[in-house]
Amino acid sequence: MNERLRLLTRNLEEVVTLEELKSKLASDEKLKGYIGFEPSGPFHLGWLIWARKLIDLQKAGVEMNLLVATWHAWINDKMGGDIDRIRLTGKYTVEVLGLLGVDVNALNIVDAEKLVEDKEYWRLVVSVAKNTSLARMKRALTIMGRKSEEAELDTSKLIYPAMQVADIFYMDLDIALGGIDQRKAHMLARDVAEKAGKKKVVAFHFPLLVGLQGGTKMNLEEDDALSQVKMSKSKPESAIFVHDAPEEIERKIKMAYCPAGQVDGNPILAINKYIIFGTDGETLTVERAAKYGGDVKFESYEELERAFVDGKVHPLDLKAATSRKLNQILEPVRKHISSKPEFEALIRNIVSNVTR
Repeated sequence: MNERLRLLTRNLEEVVTLEELKSKLASDEKLKGYIGFEPSGPFHLGWLIWARKLIDLQKAGVEMNLLVATWHAWINDKMGGDIDRIRLTGKYTVEVLGLLGVDVNALNIVDAEKLVEDKEYWRLVVSVAKNTSLARMKRALTIMGRKSEEAELDTSKLIYPAMQVADIFYMDLDIALGGIDQRKAHMLARDVAEKAGKKKVVAFHFPLLVGLQGGTKMNLEEDDALSQVKMSKSKPESAIFVHDAPEEIERKIKMAYCPAGQVDGNPILAINKYIIFGTDGETLTVERAAKYGGDVKFESYEELERAFVDGKVHPLDLKAATSRKLNQILEPVRKHISSKPEFEALIRNIVSNVTR
């Protein structure tokens, strides 16, 4: 039980609630969990955080559901609202997850387009809406990277939070995994559960990876500011994508924010904490000239952070080591994508639209 608890809770911002999770583990019941994703563009390092957590939950024996949220992406105007491109992006994302170590064969992959064919699903959507005030529904729009006033122009946006809560109820889940930006949806699900006669889900919230430009502690804790500093495909120079060439990754990391001795808002340290050391048994070797102490091998993130804060690791040396390690991790993904013409074409199309 202790090992399961360690796997389930590591590298999370919060668990709501830890006591409920411990009670579920103690009962030895088979737990069902999920994460949903909008097929919205190329897979970047920020998504590796939830891929790593998905692996943790699988190792801990949780029966995981992966919701390919095509309708949600359509409502949220992703991929220009083109449902065919959204579907292809969903297929691409699932393949990338498999290349990153997720046991895709053990996942229950749920297609949102199948959910919406069931009138019971829409009954749940209406039930959630009937038990939620308009003001609260509008406040929850931050889960989709939107501001509350955007619902004034497009009423479909108001359906999104109710759909996300209905997803949780429809799948009869014990655990909902999502970024800290999904907290409002999870709290809404917990609050509505009793009225809807549904199970109160335990919410797992992982941190969002700050973009390569860095961020401050203040804007990492505020919804609107967080959307500006998190890694995003809409800011390609501040993001690392799984298809980026090795020299591109090296260039981006070399330019990244990484002040000596600073931990908060440091994207290079965050990449090490949540991605490189996000699985057991990983190490990082920092290469240094003999006059600076020679090469040093770190076997835990805590050891690396301590050395960086104490000034024993220079930011440039850390950046070079991080680039090398990331390129090792991403090489199988790059190779696979290059063998799939439809994925390469999709990425080219997305990048050209973003940078236009």
